[in-house]
Amino acid sequence: MSRRESVGTVAAMDVAALESEALSAIASAPTLGALDDARVRYLGRKSELKQALRGVRDRESGLALNTARERIESAVAEREHELRSAALQDALSAEALDVTVSLPGDEVHLGTLHPTTLTRRVVEDAFLGLGYEVIEDREVETTYYNFDQLAFPPAHPTRSPRDTFFLDEERVLRTETSPSQIHVMEAKPPPIYMVSLGRVYRRDEITPTRFPIFHQFEGLAVDRHLTLADLKGTLLHVMRALYGEERQVRFRTHFFPFTEPSIEPDVSCPICELAGCRTCKFTGWIEMGGAGMVDPQVFENVGIDPTEWSGFAFGCGIERAAQLRHGIPEIRPFWENDLRVLRQF
Repeated sequence: MSRRESVGTVAAMDVAALESEALSAIASAPTLGALDDARVRYLGRKSELKQALRGVRDRESGLALNTARERIESAVAEREHELRSAALQDALSAEALDVTVSLPGDEVHLGTLHPTTLTRRVVEDAFLGLGYEVIEDREVETTYYNFDQLAFPPAHPTRSPRDTFFLDEERVLRTETSPSQIHVMEAKPPPIYMVSLGRVYRRDEITPTRFPIFHQFEGLAVDRHLTLADLKGTLLHVMRALYGEERQVRFRTHFFPFTEPSIEPDVSCPICELAGCRTCKFTGWIEMGGAGMVDPQVFENVGIDPTEWSGFAFGCGIERAAQLRHGIPEIRPFWENDLRVLRQF
């Protein structure tokens, strides 16, 4: 074809009609194969549009043809995307597996808080309601805070390695959370109302109510004119929060180095209901811990004037409280991590 004939072909070509025809064919292509046929027909090397582009000799014709080409190419790409998306959806629908119909599925078990943690929260709530400060402290203590400042005499059995885990001559795994009370009394002046909670360690034989590791809560109140009646009222409030109004509570006199006078609160056994069983050593009662009025020597050790201030202190095991709260005969399940037991809570 001569140059004159090519120019004439381009000039005579209806670009708008060609574009409209191509866009219609592309939009109606039902499959990717049909779309490829349309692409070759309107954009291939031998297509009318490409032949016309080769013969362009003026700017206006070139702009019109290139614009048509770009629109046709864009329509091809868009239609290809539509067809591929439709094919994917068809494949997914055909291959879909409804697991709710074919298989029942495995139940996802949601975990629960440990019964010790649940009981601890009851204790914390009870003391927070009374205006007490809740404190957590270190588990490795010095003999100075664990024994000396609490007025334990040098020959007290607790100072023996047979009763206490010694790390060296001056450091121990705390036998109770009472050292926290000394830290608080050294750090701030009275009045003081605090309760310390955490793990403690003793070389105890494992029994239905004892374990070498357990959690404890110990409270301290220092103020003017506190009496033993205030201590008993505080303990009764906590016992009622833990066990309800039906459980019986009694107080017995006892001896502790850091309190004078001293008492022990007992709770009626939930296993036998006072009839006597292995858990309560056939007494019908289970000891909760120790309590009493703070010994003046302890106040003097921390620089508090015992003639101006009085106070009381108490301590109880949280696992034992949980055991009595839920009527569990043994304290060992709290440390054995048996899911059959823990899932009940």
